[in-house]
Amino acid sequence: MNQPMEENEIQSQIKNLPSWTWADDKIHKSLVFPDFREAMSFLVRLSFEAEQLDHHPEIYNSYNRVKISITTHDVGGKVTGKDFQLAHAIEKLS
Repeated sequence: MNQPMEENEIQSQIKNLPSWTWADDKIHKSLVFPDFREAMSFLVRLSFEAEQLDHHPEIYNSYNRVKISITTHDVGGKVTGKDFQLAHAIEKLS
């Protein structure tokens, strides 16, 4: 699960996550919430999932907007199955 995925594998997996994109060796998702409090609440819930999986995404937050990028730094910043595992956990939160 911690090996870099080939492009065809990534493209196949990303189809199961329609709101996600793949670019620059990362998978990405952008979300918009009703307000800042909802965005922060989501980020707190995300933090528990990330900690449980010991896999931490790059997060950008501005008011009600959240952008998430996931890559596996241990394998040179490439996409692995671990990234998709976290993405699926995040999907359950949003």
